[in-house]
This record gives sequence, structure tokens and C-alpha cells, in this order.
Amino acid sequence: MKNELLLIPDKADIERDAIANTWIHNGGEVLRVDKFWEHPTIDAKRVTIYGIDTFSLVLAQVIGVTLIEPKDEVISKISQKWIKRKIMTLPIATIEESLFPTFIKPVKPKTFTSQVYNTYTEFLKETKGIAPEEAIILSEILQIDVEVRAFILQNKILDLAFYEGSADLKDAKKFLHDFLSNHTVELPNTYVIDVGYNTKNGWFIIEFNASWGAGLNGCHPDKVISGIREATTNHF
Repeated sequence: MKNELLLIPDKADIERDAIANTWIHNGGEVLRVDKFWEHPTIDAKRVTIYGIDTFSLVLAQVIGVTLIEPKDEVISKISQKWIKRKIMTLPIATIEESLFPTFIKPVKPKTFTSQVYNTYTEFLKETKGIAPEEAIILSEILQIDVEVRAFILQNKILDLAFYEGSADLKDAKKFLHDFLSNHTVELPNTYVIDVGYNTKNGWFIIEFNASWGAGLNGCHPDKVISGIREATTNHF
């Protein structure tokens, strides 16, 4: 990683600090950015961004790099074999009272709070003022007893770890290997996948996240740093 620069938020964070230390150990440089809406004073080096959504997306636009991430709606296109529940992508205008309670998240990040909505009234209050054609993702509620996070690069597992509950990690790894070998949806070169488990449904995919913004949640920084690096595309 010589002549490569990692940009992270100025605020201290255990997981980001671990990534920064690994980056430096591998010969790279780290710049902690405070005013991420301003162009930082940097040399013409390959840049990687790692941080929360607003920080990363705004800074990427300012410095002219592209961040790679899975599309939020991709999970609604995956076979029931992998998700074990009904997931739909619909415009707000089509949502009916009979669908509740249900988990809802916006396709456009941060449009409103992603959570379980128990009533139609509760959902309408949260989305007041949002265009009725705005797309949202609905998911049947599934009990999650165990959660595992995995960083993926080039369809291979870089590392995986429990961050809620405990079970046999080998079973989680086998489930992920099966998915990586047999899925038919379009996914980017690098991403993070969270899988869950309960005794009724077995293993299932919870969601996909961007490698440039996902926390380690028990994964080793030295194993996943290549996936984080790949999530920023430079244009020079």
C-alpha cells in the first residue's frame, strides 16, 4: 500500500483505528478528515475511503472517486432459499394496512428510519412529506438468534465473525460458500453480507452492506482491508 492514502473521519473509533493501524503497518498513509465537505490537501496518490455513510459519500464526491456498494433492492431479487422470508420493493403509494407489522427500509439511504413498523399509521407518520413514488423495501419479520458478518472480495470470504449470539461458525461459512457459488443476482466485486440463524428457519441472509462503511463486528482488519480498499475506485 505504498503511495496509497486512507481517508477516515477525524473522530476516534476503535474499529476505524484498527483499520488505520493495519493500513500504516502495510506501508500506507492515513489522513483523518474533519471537514469532509471540503477538498482535503492531498497528494496525487491512490485514495481509499472508510467511514460512515454521509462522510464517505460526500467526501467521495468532493475528491472525485467512486464508492462501490451493493444495491439495497438486490435482496428482494434473491431466492427464498437464501432469505427465508418474503421481501418486496414497492413505492410508498402502494403500501396497505394489511401488510403490518413489517420491517421497512428506504431504497434511498437515510430517507427515513429503517425499522419494524407495527402499524400503517406509524409508517405514514414517519414518511410524511416523502414522495409517494419513492421506493421502499418491505420484509417479513424473522426472528434472529444469531448474526454473523462477512467481508467478501471477488466472490470469496475474506473473514467472518459472530456479532450477536453464538453457534457453529463452520455452518455459517458453509451457508455463505453455498450462496457465493450459486446465487444469480448481480453483486459488486466487494461487499459485506450479514447472515442470521434461528432454529426454525436455519441460516438466512439478513442484508448487504458496503465494504467502505461497514464496521468490523469481530472481523480481523488485516484480513478484510483488501476488500475495503477495493470499494473505492480512483479515476486517474
